Amino acid sequence: MLFLIRILKRTIMEKINRRRFIQTSAAGLTGYAALVSTGFANLSFAPTTAIVDKVKLGNSGLLVSRVALGTGSIGGNHESNQTRLGKVKFVNMARHAYDRGVHFFDTADSYGSLPFVREVFKEVPREKVTLLTKMWTENDPAKAEPVDKAFDRFRTEAGTDYFDILLLHCMLNGKWKEEKKRYIDYFSKAKQDGIIKAVGVSCHNFEALKVAAEDPWVDIILARINPFQAHMDGTPADVNAVLELARKNGKGIIGMKIFGNGDRVLESEREESITFALKKSSIHCMTLGLESIAQVDDAIDRVMRIAKS
Repeated sequence: MLFLIRILKRTIMEKINRRRFIQTSAAGLTGYAALVSTGFANLSFAPTTAIVDKVKLGNSGLLVSRVALGTGSIGGNHESNQTRLGKVKFVNMARHAYDRGVHFFDTADSYGSLPFVREVFKEVPREKVTLLTKMWTENDPAKAEPVDKAFDRFRTEAGTDYFDILLLHCMLNGKWKEEKKRYIDYFSKAKQDGIIKAVGVSCHNFEALKVAAEDPWVDIILARINPFQAHMDGTPADVNAVLELARKNGKGIIGMKIFGNGDRVLESEREESITFALKKSSIHCMTLGLESIAQVDDAIDRVMRIAKS
């Protein structure tokens, strides 16, 4: 362990000033312990240079980094593993990811991550980042926060006038278009007003996914996909067939649950999952719920190596 620590410190010192070294070395070492405890071990601490590339996100007009920083691992009740890091550690990790080309942040109100992203924007230019958020819609309509008030709150919490992508969060059946009409109407108006650039859905149901693939309102689909059928809405083949149709229809496809909601993180499983996502699925890009600088480096190196192979 001491040997790994010395290598990490030497690598970081070559790239960043002393202030940043003090911040990120501590976060990186904490990340290493977390990786070992979750099976995310066997990482290399050699100097890394790969930068995440950019891809077109369907016909949305958005150019995004191939990897988005997910902020909702074990998320709910306005918190997640990323927010549980605390703002200092989160900002250090997000800034490191940004410096390596991850200019795409995946947030949600239910994760409690919008105020954390606000802190990141104190260090990186807002206009350089694609910011995605999601609005939870499974509340009792009589008690739910008005849609416009909720979106204004999102903008205040994130410290931004606009979002690049706003999604209906967690569609659970094929009738979401009718059931979520009041949300859809507001999203459409906000898009017309220029405070949202693209709209869509995150799907946790196969019928919901099939509707999204063909619905003209949808610009972006966030879909669960991995080779193990872990936390998915159907078999990999069935889900991928729907995503292929959606892609032909111009939808931007973002893959999630790439590592099976964190259930498939052994070295061989990470390799198989990223290979599947990049080479055998119909996604444009992916969101990864990373929790440390070490995980960021492992994911970026792996993604870019496989993407270029």
